[in-house]
Amino acid sequence: MRRLIHILFAAGAFVLVGATVPSADDFSPGPLTRAEANARSAALADLGRQMFFDPNLSASGRMSCATCHDPARAFGPPDAMPVQIGGPLMDLPGIRAAPSLRYLHATPQFSEHFFDSDDEGDESVDNGPTGGLMWDGRADRARDQARFPLLSPFEMANTDPAAVAAKLKSASYASDVRAIFGAAVFDNSVAAFDAALEALAAFEESPADFYPYSSKYDAYLADKATLSVQEVRGLRLFEAEDKGNCASCHISEPANNGEPPQFTDFGLIALGVPRNPAIPVNTDPKYFDLGLCGPPRTDFAGRAEYCGLFRTPSLRNAALRQTFFHNGEFHTLRDAVAFYATRDTDPGRWYPKDVAGVVQKYNDLPRPYQANLNTDPPFGGKPGDKPPLTDAEIDDIVAFIGTLTDGYEAP
Repeated sequence: MRRLIHILFAAGAFVLVGATVPSADDFSPGPLTRAEANARSAALADLGRQMFFDPNLSASGRMSCATCHDPARAFGPPDAMPVQIGGPLMDLPGIRAAPSLRYLHATPQFSEHFFDSDDEGDESVDNGPTGGLMWDGRADRARDQARFPLLSPFEMANTDPAAVAAKLKSASYASDVRAIFGAAVFDNSVAAFDAALEALAAFEESPADFYPYSSKYDAYLADKATLSVQEVRGLRLFEAEDKGNCASCHISEPANNGEPPQFTDFGLIALGVPRNPAIPVNTDPKYFDLGLCGPPRTDFAGRAEYCGLFRTPSLRNAALRQTFFHNGEFHTLRDAVAFYATRDTDPGRWYPKDVAGVVQKYNDLPRPYQANLNTDPPFGGKPGDKPPLTDAEIDDIVAFIGTLTDGYEAP
């Protein structure tokens, strides 16, 4: 065992973090100057980029990371399928919608009790379960997250780390792996697998690809763009506590330290999204995806107060998505916003009816856990009440969210 110096960049800051890993003698680069560390970080990111787009790293030879995380759609799903198809024969459906990989760099590690820093808000308030990657927050770092799809039986479907290492050893860029991690790296399959995770994490820290802050709204905050009349209305509705109240979870203002808004508070929340019958696993009436309390995440199994909670994603680039929420039940941004506005005042619009004609509200969350549902505005009210947002106001909010799409160029 030796000490590997991991070079990471967090929000543009240079960080050196030591971590113990199994390795061959030449695996660790040893102490580095800043220039050497910068060069190694760039090489790692380049290697990670090659791996990210390489379908040969999957058991099928047909699925890469980019298959589910399309760079043309902010590294989110490439189509309107609720879940993507993978596995050794590319015939196994997943169980959750693919999230975007953009703007994950600022995500804190998962905590059951999260307190804001004095730069972000009231540091005395316990925000509850917060942070972590994936829909249930079970991975704290990009390298930890990358492990799951590489080994998942219905994604890239490698049987174990050694299978990944063998594919790396025969890859066209194997010489790059050796150049960065040492000539003997492939002598140890665990070390080679760890190298793969490190390289993928380095690529996913590349600012130009993963956190460019190049939307119209970013330009607006920098006084380099003007929002349209409808977009201004949408912003006001987005932030108004008695209307959209979206900014209560999707924070829209820069932090006190000037950091651009992430459009998420990183929290985990229960929304009661309708069950999606298009996901094959949902054909089993006894199966429920309960987010933080399982079944994919196991450390909080049996914690009833956490059942139904899923991570709040950033709304940046949401207009590029064709599938929304953890189960991909909705396929337009407008429907996603309208669901918030009318979940409780018009549940028949979203939930099925039983044979007696009774609307089955919150049909993907068993009754014992429905007390966990968020009821802050725009939720709340009862069937027949006037919703907090009109159709025109929903359109305005959708227009504003469209300003969060990266790649804006001033006319």
